[in-house]
Amino acid sequence: MTLEIALVLLLLAAALVLFITEWLRMDVVALLMLCTLALFGLVSPSEAVSGFSNPAVITVWAMFIMSEGLTRAGIADSIGRRVIRLSGSSETRMIIVIMLVAGLLSAFMSNIGVVALLLPVTVEAARRCGISPAKVLMPMAFGAMLGGLLTLIGTPPNLLVSIALEKTNQPGFQLFDFALIGLPILVAGTLFVAFIGRHLLPATDPGRASLAGSRNLSDQYGLQERIFALRLPDPSLLSGRTLEESGLINTVGLMVIALTRGKETFTLPSRHTVLKAGDIVLAQGKFNRFERLRSWNSLTIEREAPMLHEKLLAASGLAELEVAADGPLEDEVLEHHRFRENYQLNVLAVKRPGQTLRTRLADLSLAAGDKILVQGSRTALDAMQKQDAFTAVLPLSADDVKRQYKLEERLFVLGLPADSPLVDSTFADNRLGDAFDFRLLGLFRHGEIIQQFSSDDKLEAGDLLLIQGREEDLDILRGFKELERLDDMSPYLDLLAKGKLELVEATLHPRSKYIGQSVNALQLDKRYKVEVAAIWREGRSYRSALGSMLLQAGDALLIVGPRSRLAKLTDSEHLIVLNPVQVKPVNASKAPLAAGLIGLMVLLIVTGLLPVYIAAILAATLMIASRCLSMEQAYAAIDWRSIFLIAGMLPLGLAMQHSGAAAWLANGVQSGLGQYGPLAVMAGLYLVTALGTLVIPTVALVLIMAPIGLLLSSALGVNGQSAMMVVAIAATSLASPVSHAANTLVMGPGGYRFVDYLKVGGPLSLLLFAITMALLPLFWPLTAG
Repeated sequence: MTLEIALVLLLLAAALVLFITEWLRMDVVALLMLCTLALFGLVSPSEAVSGFSNPAVITVWAMFIMSEGLTRAGIADSIGRRVIRLSGSSETRMIIVIMLVAGLLSAFMSNIGVVALLLPVTVEAARRCGISPAKVLMPMAFGAMLGGLLTLIGTPPNLLVSIALEKTNQPGFQLFDFALIGLPILVAGTLFVAFIGRHLLPATDPGRASLAGSRNLSDQYGLQERIFALRLPDPSLLSGRTLEESGLINTVGLMVIALTRGKETFTLPSRHTVLKAGDIVLAQGKFNRFERLRSWNSLTIEREAPMLHEKLLAASGLAELEVAADGPLEDEVLEHHRFRENYQLNVLAVKRPGQTLRTRLADLSLAAGDKILVQGSRTALDAMQKQDAFTAVLPLSADDVKRQYKLEERLFVLGLPADSPLVDSTFADNRLGDAFDFRLLGLFRHGEIIQQFSSDDKLEAGDLLLIQGREEDLDILRGFKELERLDDMSPYLDLLAKGKLELVEATLHPRSKYIGQSVNALQLDKRYKVEVAAIWREGRSYRSALGSMLLQAGDALLIVGPRSRLAKLTDSEHLIVLNPVQVKPVNASKAPLAAGLIGLMVLLIVTGLLPVYIAAILAATLMIASRCLSMEQAYAAIDWRSIFLIAGMLPLGLAMQHSGAAAWLANGVQSGLGQYGPLAVMAGLYLVTALGTLVIPTVALVLIMAPIGLLLSSALGVNGQSAMMVVAIAATSLASPVSHAANTLVMGPGGYRFVDYLKVGGPLSLLLFAITMALLPLFWPLTAG
């Protein structure tokens, strides 16, 4: 093994680790790989960026545009709805029809586009017939992926292996070459799932019954388990405050479903709605969290705050830390508990030009030049001199702090009575610091100051807690204590039955920028005046404190709101609504033109008048020119992550060939299986590729396996098309929900778990393997050619 081979294999291993662990986005990994290969001279600079002009990359983005054009013209939706109606109420028949429709559409559309398009149609058909969506959504996704094996343009792997052949001066594949094996695979796969695989699918996952209507969606997600009603007494400390000021939303983490005042009921009231005595608030969330916060009302306010604070300051060190530009804290949110864990210091205030911030710091985004006032031990402060997060550490005296920051205005002492329910609990248990941005600066116990404490330390009767925060927030705590929970909620729970509120289920589009961001980042309350009521993820429902929850691909979101507002969700480019109250409008007048452009592209490719990538660009451009979609819609339709993944990983394939790494790996496979003949070697190539789909993105996997397959075929004297056909078919990811977005997309709506993909996709993958190995020698003889 040469140094170059070892270096390429090391980079390959690093890329695989990053793909599997998802420490970085896959497109970022690909771009880093591109730069690293050029940096070490494993490819030339021109070769490093050659992926962006690769015919496969060009064809892939053109097909994204064409797929979107077909969708906006209503062709695919019309075909899907009409054909699925023919399936009747038979589960077996519905699976067969759905898989074949998805497969045929995928021959000329992106797999992800087909699944996104058919998802609401399939859910609607299943629920109408009383069939669990779990029985048909995974088959639909499988049908789309199997259908990608019908044509050269069906999936990116097909294009990549064909281009790889042409790069070695071998003939690439024609448009319908893949159908010779792909069509039998689609038919056999459909029959397997319809008659055998469906019995391996979850019947009706708990809480995911296949029933229609808002009330049943509420049952599926278990909403009523977390709904309760509260009445404001007369008088009330919360009266006159807005819902936001009351703390019910941000502090307790409740979603306010409705507010009843006299005979009027306001659904999903604004955060700025002012509360009045006698109001009845219908809320969803964890009542036990609300009760824990109410228990803090047992604390008494003591008057020794200034004196105790002076003692604390005298016993500890104080300093200003200036946030460094481009440091690890710039643009980061200041979280007190994390700051304390990292630096063993309490944050007291933040000073900026013209203002001093002493409360509500938990959500403050730090900027370069901010001065953070901290308190802690001398040892902890000395350690700050070595931290690159700060450009300056300025020690301060207690008098400096008094004069500059006036902290005594935001300090108070809470006493813990012996009969308080908080005795023997911890500060963290009750989450008061998270709720109100209260900071526990010190404990006074038996006349001694305790600075070195943990949020997990237990509280004792008689403790005095020196708190920094807003004393007026204590009025909110007292207001919580006044609220009366109603035992009979039946008069307030008929909002769904009366149609005042409705529920829809949606999932994030695979190309949504909100994957990995919080629910609050969606801003559905501001944009559409609706709320996320629950999230279904990996077999369970989440129904409280959703605002800060990070969204994942495959999540199913239960959204509540008036019908008129829910109807507007169909305009969102980030959500796929599974049971829309209004069908997304399409430009049906463009349908004949869009279909004609697809036909033109096929004709140009079949007759050989234009290469595939030029024909695809022409058809995509004509789609835009004829206003089947706008240029902005075309840009939005392209999955740029996939484009950068392919373009960034293509140089790795070149480096594997140039360095001899591909030959070294191919020799290893050949030495182990070569003695059993070419078919055994092809079988080994297939199985290695298929196993790789469990954890590696299919496009990246194909770019790694293609050069190995080509060298194996050359060493065996086998037609290169045989090896490339094996790699393309084996890259069909059926047994994992994470390696293909089509699988991920149906995970939440179907209520699937990872094991469900293994149970059905595993045997189906073995069936594909058997069919490929049986038909491959018939159409691509394992001989030189």
